[in-house]
Amino acid sequence: QVQLVESGGGLVQAGGSLRLSCVASGSIFSINAMGWYRQAPGKQRELVAQITSGSITNYADSVKGRFTISRENAKNTVYLQMNSLKPEDTADYYCNAVVRTAILRLGDYWGQGTQVTVSS
Repeated sequence: QVQLVESGGGLVQAGGSLRLSCVASGSIFSINAMGWYRQAPGKQRELVAQITSGSITNYADSVKGRFTISRENAKNTVYLQMNSLKPEDTADYYCNAVVRTAILRLGDYWGQGTQVTVSS
C-alpha cells in the first residue's frame, strides 16, 4: 500500500532547468532511501541520483555538478533539481523508494514516471 507520484516534467531548451518532485504515500513506517532513475527510448533504465534518510547522496557521473537531489523526510518527498540540461537528458524519469511499510515489510517501489524533453 505504497504509492509514488512524480511531477515537474516537461519540455525545456538546452541549458534550462526543471525541478522534479516525488511524493510517497500509503502505509509507510519509514523510508530508507529515495532516488531518481531515467530511461530513454532504446536504453536501459539507469540511476540518476539517490539519497538516504541521512541525506547521503549519490549521482551518476553524467549528471554530477548539474543535478541536485534533496528530500523532506517529514513529507515523504524527494526532489531533483536539474540545471544545465542537455538533449541527452531526455528520458522518462522514475521515482524510486525503499520503504519499510506499516507492517514492517521492506519493499522497493516505483512511480509511474514523468517525461523530460530537452530540445537543442
